[in-house]
Amino acid sequence: MKQLWAFTKRTLRWLGILILVWVAVTSAMVLPLRWYNPLTTSFILRDRIAAWLDRDAAYHFEHRWIDYQHIAVPMKLAVVASEDQKFSDHHGFDFESMQRAWDHNQHGRKIKGASTITQQVAKNLFLWPGRSLLRKAIEAYFTALLESFCSKQRILEIYLNSAEFGKGVFGVEAASQHYFHKPAAQLNASEAALLAAVLPAPKRLLVNKPSNYLRARQAWIMAQMSNVGSTGLMAAH
Repeated sequence: MKQLWAFTKRTLRWLGILILVWVAVTSAMVLPLRWYNPLTTSFILRDRIAAWLDRDAAYHFEHRWIDYQHIAVPMKLAVVASEDQKFSDHHGFDFESMQRAWDHNQHGRKIKGASTITQQVAKNLFLWPGRSLLRKAIEAYFTALLESFCSKQRILEIYLNSAEFGKGVFGVEAASQHYFHKPAAQLNASEAALLAAVLPAPKRLLVNKPSNYLRARQAWIMAQMSNVGSTGLMAAH
């Protein structure tokens, strides 16, 4: 009995040490994002490595960081309207949307997600594609860290600079230059809504060859942008 108790104490002690190390290391990964821009993301690295391994000669990587104040307001409204309309109100998780997605997925053929913008930032920066419970648990953990260490404005800024808008095109500045030949500061509502419309599947939904579905989604986002309004962005500052 004494040996079992001694083993249990050692196990708990080492488990506690591992948890402390994990928290320290991950906090050291996230906290600097409050002031410093990420050098890259796990999704960018994955995309570039895959293109290199496939010897894809047609692959061209584009990414330019742009500060929050230089991104057109319609672009900010478009991504909030399309991806996370409660962005300014929640603390990283939209539990109502998660419940609706769960109910839908019990009966629908097409899997519906309910990730917030903060969750997508966590995934883009640190994780890998997939829907496993382990990945979702780690995503939730990094989401909580991001919400703790970064303002809503900073989270939205990172999202707009890390999201994929097409094959090899990452970040809203690169997307604006690539598709519309102008800086992101000059995007109008229609262009912003079209860029936001491809975010769920940027390799399948093409900005330069919009399908009827993509045009319908663009129109829906434009209608939702007026519902979000500038007050939603002000609350995110």
